[in-house]
Amino acid sequence: MDKSKSSRASSATCAEYSENAFSAVSKQATTSATSATSTEAFQPRPRRMVQNFLLVWLDANIDERKEDYQKSLTQFRNIAVTVEPFTDVDQCVDYLTSIDDQKIYLITTASTGQTIVPLIHDITQLDKIFAFCSSTDSHKAWAKEWSKVTKSCDHDAIPMSFIPKREISEAASNEQNLDQLPPSYMYSMIFKDIVLEIDDDDAKSINTLVIYCRQKKKPETQINLLQSTYHQESPVRWYSKSMFLHSMLNRALRMLDMEVMIKLGFFIRSLHLQLKQLHQEQSANFQQAFTVYRGQELSQQDFQNLCNSKGGLLSFNNFLSTSKKEEVATLFAPEALERNPDTVGVMFIITIDPSKISSSITPFAMIDEHSAIPSEQEILFTMHTVFRVGEITQTAENSRLWEVQLTITDDNDPQLSTLTNRIKQEIDGTGWHRMGKLMLKVGHFDQAEELYNELLKGASDDRETASIYHHLGYLKDQQGKYPEAVKFYEKSLEINRKTLPEDDASLANTYNNIALVYDNMGEYLKALDFYQKANKINLQSLPANHPHIASDYNNIGGVYDNMGEYSKALEFYEKSLRIREISLPANHPNLAASYNNIGEVYTNMGEYSKALEYYENKN
Repeated sequence: MDKSKSSRASSATCAEYSENAFSAVSKQATTSATSATSTEAFQPRPRRMVQNFLLVWLDANIDERKEDYQKSLTQFRNIAVTVEPFTDVDQCVDYLTSIDDQKIYLITTASTGQTIVPLIHDITQLDKIFAFCSSTDSHKAWAKEWSKVTKSCDHDAIPMSFIPKREISEAASNEQNLDQLPPSYMYSMIFKDIVLEIDDDDAKSINTLVIYCRQKKKPETQINLLQSTYHQESPVRWYSKSMFLHSMLNRALRMLDMEVMIKLGFFIRSLHLQLKQLHQEQSANFQQAFTVYRGQELSQQDFQNLCNSKGGLLSFNNFLSTSKKEEVATLFAPEALERNPDTVGVMFIITIDPSKISSSITPFAMIDEHSAIPSEQEILFTMHTVFRVGEITQTAENSRLWEVQLTITDDNDPQLSTLTNRIKQEIDGTGWHRMGKLMLKVGHFDQAEELYNELLKGASDDRETASIYHHLGYLKDQQGKYPEAVKFYEKSLEINRKTLPEDDASLANTYNNIALVYDNMGEYLKALDFYQKANKINLQSLPANHPHIASDYNNIGGVYDNMGEYSKALEFYEKSLRIREISLPANHPNLAASYNNIGEVYTNMGEYSKALEYYENKN
């Protein structure tokens, strides 16, 4: 390591969950069907008012003084003659039990639903219950127990990565450093590669996951079920169950929780492979291009990133659930819009042309027959499925709901293929260590530390342990935590000195890194000692004019410079310069650094004419 001294969318109006309830109930109540594949599905269309049912709306947050209330009430009255709003559960129950001659639809929130549904579920006139909720396991579980709760609208917000068209072109053509790409995109891609190449022992992996889940106080009944029956059911069924597995995976991929990502690697691989198998079995169903839909809520920032990525790429960094029926996806239009003014509702209209993608890279399958919660024509895509972003348009019905046209793509796309190959070349290696390399490269040191600590627990031999300690030392150095960096480097050094010859190049690298840390701490004598040890190894193992030896001399000169011993600093800076003039091209930055370093020493010595000579050579 060379320590060169010289280079030390418009704001949307308020909308509400009742917008989604309005859409859901209207589709239940009317007979007009929507084409499953029509890209015109979001054009405003008339809804037929139904006379023979009563709509009851229960929400503790109803406020008749607010515009939202009037807007919601108007929407509901477009589909039902009678709409009865309630804020009190007891009053609502009394009203429901008093009705004996009309079919009733109830709209409420999931939190309120857990209270009222057990009290009213057996009422004969009550036909449907729409319970709108966020993506929590408790809401999923209770809704499943009641047959009249037709939809608990709990669409997890899948983590996404956005790459504008210009950035794809620049990165693919080597004009842009990959550091400028969204790290989440590279993480998702490399993580998928890793889990597909690692052949874990499923039994051992399940036991490890079970131990972790108990430590994290996950529901014991669900843990026991997972442990005792995992191999009795398919990965798709486990993924779709109303339990912690789905939300744990989604959160881990969003938060880059490496501990959980590693523990779930075996499951992700199994789910991907099942989708691949199902896709092959269902290939006759995927001969022609078709359209699927997904409704999702985005933050304002993510929506802006999406708009900036028109013509570029969007990757979903988890498994992606969609429906061939637009009306099913509409149920997932975000009910949180009312409560969170900083969100935007998005309906993704996704065109799938099987002829343009490889099922081995991007498998997808219809999973209704395999899911724990059968739905209507649900299609599940593997993680890190990539799409081209097309038109983005605001809907006529709701100013905070947008339609986004997506087209699936993969490595058959030349531009995407070039970008993928660039990432793989720059972030090379195998297994989880490759992920660590990416994290260090993009400066995600906390996640890297979490990963390396997890890898340390399962290190297979001393060589791997030493390598992990070395990387922990590097990241602590980058964080400015110098004493901790020295501690990890010395642990690595202690192991390697027992197993490697004294002139091994990896020892020189560790000596250099320790020296650099001491240099940064101002402990120059210790820094000098370790720089000299590195130099001794390099002189024995490398050609005399090797650039690494020039770096050694430069680093030693830098220590003497910092100590004010300018004559010795000049001696080593000049040794470094002589090698660099031989081994490096004239425009190399290290050569310019050498001229600059010598110029600075002469400046400090008061020999300004000599300093100017070297400064001019630098330029």
